[in-house]
Amino acid sequence: MIDFRYHLVSLISVFLALAVGIALGAGPLKEAIGDTLTGQVEQLRLEKDALRDELDTATVDLQQSDAALDSVAPALLDGTLTDRRVAVVQLGEVAPEVLTAVTDRLTQAGASVSATVQVTEAWTDPERRSFRQSLAGTLVGYLDPTPAADAGTGTELAEALAQTLTSADPTNPDVLSEDAAVMLDLLSGDAALISVSGEITAPADAIVVLSGPTVSEAEAQLAAEADEAASVPTDEASAAADLAAAKLTAGLQIVAAAQARSTGAVLAGGDLVETDLLTALRADDTLSTHLSTVESAQTVAGQIAIPMALGSRISGTVGHYGPSADATSPMPPHVVLLPIERVPAATADAVVPPTEAAPTDAATADAGQG
Repeated sequence: MIDFRYHLVSLISVFLALAVGIALGAGPLKEAIGDTLTGQVEQLRLEKDALRDELDTATVDLQQSDAALDSVAPALLDGTLTDRRVAVVQLGEVAPEVLTAVTDRLTQAGASVSATVQVTEAWTDPERRSFRQSLAGTLVGYLDPTPAADAGTGTELAEALAQTLTSADPTNPDVLSEDAAVMLDLLSGDAALISVSGEITAPADAIVVLSGPTVSEAEAQLAAEADEAASVPTDEASAAADLAAAKLTAGLQIVAAAQARSTGAVLAGGDLVETDLLTALRADDTLSTHLSTVESAQTVAGQIAIPMALGSRISGTVGHYGPSADATSPMPPHVVLLPIERVPAATADAVVPPTEAAPTDAATADAGQG
């Protein structure tokens, strides 16, 4: 049985150890411990200063690079999209400054932006699936050509959106067709599958699809880590994964329809990440041979590449552009398109349409015909 003396010895041992520690810390070890901590703090300060210097240098280099690209942009873009009408479709969260910059570059290339459209969350909201199926059944009656019987709701909605943006009145190529106007009301009215900024000024010849988030790889990685760190119940995580997959599928359908129902389409987004729409499209053996993509749309280089890629796609060349390893080229070839002549459908048969110019870089033009 443990007696009182045992407890007394234990207490004496504890206090003795504490006293020895205090004595050593205040005496022989005090200076050594202080020097060690001071050295560690100084080392961390030096490392922080070095990182700050590296960041400042990289920022200056990037600013100089952007300024150089901006100065040559007029020469690169001149004539690229002469007289073309381009609709811009936004998927997800596209930064306003990126949208403005892309619009400015399209204008600089000679195009006019005929429409700016945002695809809303209702497009993939699982609770509105039945509504979308009913709406698609109505929209199919206005589509020409009609999608295949087994196309599915997503494809039917995507083709309705593309035709809404591009379908011209047979008697006046400068205004939307009556069917396009009806579909616009259906898609943006009570359905609220899309929202339109301003008005659709004219039928588009081509379409740029901007996929958000338009951020750098580092920013995307930080956001992904924050999502992983958040405590989310299993059922909510599963629902979020299903919704993300549905958005990817919808995005692919929209881009495919944009190409099929226009003279050319380009998908642009931020830096490549594993789960984004650009990565999914480039991994698709069929879509990647018909659709062009541009990464890093948040940068000056990416913004300049978008109209160049669109002009190249209209002329028949498919490419995937950006700084990543799986891009076909950092920048698209320079293409100058001939002016387009618009005539009413009733007289179109009597007019020989102009032939699109080939890329000035003939070697590039032979790659990836769409």
